Amino acid sequence: MSSQTGDQVDPARLAQLQAEAARAAADAAKARAEAAEAEAVAAATALAAAQVSGAPAATTVPASSALADQVAAGYTFTGPALALGALLQDGSPDPAAQVRIPLGMLNRHALVAGATGTGKTRTLQLMAESLSAAGVPVLVADIKGDLTGLTVPGTPNDKLLERTRAIGQDWTPSSFPVELFTLGGTGTGVPIRTTVSEFGPLLLSKVLGLNQTQESSLGLIFHWADTQGLALLDLPDLRATVQFLTSDEGKAELKAIGGLSAATAGVILRELVTLESQGAAAFFGEPAFAVTDLLRTAPDGRGVVSALELPAVQDRPALFSTFLMWLLAELFEVLPEVGDPEKPRLVFFFDEAHLLFDDASPQLLDQVVRTVRLIRSKGVGIVFVTQSPKDVPADVLGQLGSRVQHALRAFTPEDAAALRAAARTYPSSSYDLEQVLTQLGTGEAIVTVLGETGAPTPVAWTRLRAPQASMGAAPDAAVLGVVAASPLAARYGTPVDRQSAYELLTARAQEAAARVAAQQEAAQQEKDAEAAQREAERDARSSYRPRARSRTADPLDSFLRSAGTQLGRELTRTLLGTLRRR
Repeated sequence: MSSQTGDQVDPARLAQLQAEAARAAADAAKARAEAAEAEAVAAATALAAAQVSGAPAATTVPASSALADQVAAGYTFTGPALALGALLQDGSPDPAAQVRIPLGMLNRHALVAGATGTGKTRTLQLMAESLSAAGVPVLVADIKGDLTGLTVPGTPNDKLLERTRAIGQDWTPSSFPVELFTLGGTGTGVPIRTTVSEFGPLLLSKVLGLNQTQESSLGLIFHWADTQGLALLDLPDLRATVQFLTSDEGKAELKAIGGLSAATAGVILRELVTLESQGAAAFFGEPAFAVTDLLRTAPDGRGVVSALELPAVQDRPALFSTFLMWLLAELFEVLPEVGDPEKPRLVFFFDEAHLLFDDASPQLLDQVVRTVRLIRSKGVGIVFVTQSPKDVPADVLGQLGSRVQHALRAFTPEDAAALRAAARTYPSSSYDLEQVLTQLGTGEAIVTVLGETGAPTPVAWTRLRAPQASMGAAPDAAVLGVVAASPLAARYGTPVDRQSAYELLTARAQEAAARVAAQQEAAQQEKDAEAAQREAERDARSSYRPRARSRTADPLDSFLRSAGTQLGRELTRTLLGTLRRR
């Protein structure tokens, strides 16, 4: 037997080495796989962190958190609710944490605020669409002209669908039943008009820019017309009334109710002329709009969205905003009490709300506060839309139960103070709201609402849903088609000019002029007779006495009383100075 040499390998040892090499290769492969997996996880995490303002992939399911659980529970309601969007955390929406407003709480009113370009109009459109789908009629002010897009379905694209899937929105393009209105026919839509008498002195003073003394004087003028049963249908009626009361013949009438200085009358007349020169005469007249025509539903049960076109609002801001307040006052006057319904009878979006409160008299502000507080029992919800919460008086702001706050800017010390004030009005939360309110992206908002028990819901940084209709102006053909198909066009399309104060007072002035002419002619004839009968001159002169006008014997006064009876007996007014319905 030969012995083993140094260049020979033991087979057992060789097998052992081969096994160890195989195990090492397997361990290396496993390590490479684990490293690749870790790298993929890290990349996905970095991508999610980078997508703060973008929509994550539809398959992303954020990990649950205490805040998400709190929001999901706080915004879950037993009754019908309006979906706003989903909670946003670290730039990613959580579709399991949906943010909603109970429909029954919308008559506790709401605020939608935010700087220009942050998405307020799209939020308004989203809420209007959701309310319509729930069978609630809506009134919106269309200042930019792009809410006509509600009449045509939206157009899908990849970015839109990715965003809506990420927040759990089942988005489908849809149009909505829309009625297009204009003020006085200046624009495309069914004209909304009202009479000067129905509008009332308080709101008209706001439009005319009168001070408190002039406002009270205008109230005296309306009071006199009301007691005389004179209908002030349009601006010429009011102008004729002011001119009559400041004339020699009308001074006695005016003195009985307190008097009116020539200077104040001159201011009122000048402002009326200015208002007419701006085209506002078309807003006053007949047929007067019946606000119950805003409470309509379509045959399929959806609420009709009444879009009131307000072009060039910057040219006549007081007129437009005060007309909206008149609509609200009329709703308060004519609607019955309904308590707390499951959903509102109407939701009224008051866009550019600051225009109503700018330069408003204390009396008007007081009546606005009262109307906002009391109209909820009529089933009407109001959503004030403005750039900053500071635009709304504190007494009104305190009555707004739900808030959708888009981004605020803090470029000036005043902006910074407004930002701090806005942050302090929210319930306590884990957010640093002064910082967050400047970081919100377009289509994002800080939301808190009143829950079904009346308690505020948790504060939620929300990515809002997308409207389903077009987010821009509808084609002209579509707009004209909506107007042509309107059942209200025949009722309100043609203005009516019936006998009113202008005609009656003009007739009175003409009668007075004729009476003076007759008196002058009689005097001349008497002088001629005196010349012919010189011997009876003293008797003729002593027998002539101008008789005081007897009101009961004056045929014109009888005519006025008869006309006044036809137009309506003494008129009474509501808290906002509008005519009280009988």
